[in-house]
Amino acid sequence: MNLVDRAKNIIVSPKTEWETIASEEPDVGGIFTSYVIPMALIPAVATFIGYSFIGVGFMSGITFGIAYAVIGLLSSLIGVFLLAFIVNILAPNFASEKDMGRAMQLVAYSYTPMWVGGILGIIPFLSWLGALFGLYGIYLMYLGFPHTMKTPQDKVVVYMIITIIVLMILYFVVAGILTSIVFAIFGIGMMSMFG
Repeated sequence: MNLVDRAKNIIVSPKTEWETIASEEPDVGGIFTSYVIPMALIPAVATFIGYSFIGVGFMSGITFGIAYAVIGLLSSLIGVFLLAFIVNILAPNFASEKDMGRAMQLVAYSYTPMWVGGILGIIPFLSWLGALFGLYGIYLMYLGFPHTMKTPQDKVVVYMIITIIVLMILYFVVAGILTSIVFAIFGIGMMSMFG
């Protein structure tokens, strides 16, 4: 299935799309290169345009645009892989099947609304609205656990809550580390932001 159809179907008709996904042979590398990377580029490119050409104030300009785009892209790519790894490791604790390919399917396709909403990064002061699209991703993950990880329905909610907690921790740690590194590479520091 092509990227556009998969993104549209997982957002518009997730119940039937998870059934389709469950019938596919999971391929971690294939999902990552043909779905995760192109989808993660949507908010990265929007953020670059937003901060470079539309943003106003001290946090605008090409340097900020590139820096925030790189941070967003790398956070997404690293976050998807690490979260899929964690979902896979946790699987036996929730009577689920351990399968990294299925974990990658679950995480990658659940991120879809956040990536699509990331287009709002083109207008920096609306980017927080795009992040709210990610809340729909939680629902997608809820629907996806039984299909991908073969999680019994009575274990889905707890498995999902643990996954979301891990996701939040991962996001803040990865984003914090990447921000420090990228800002240092681009010579952006707190002093340059305010002075």
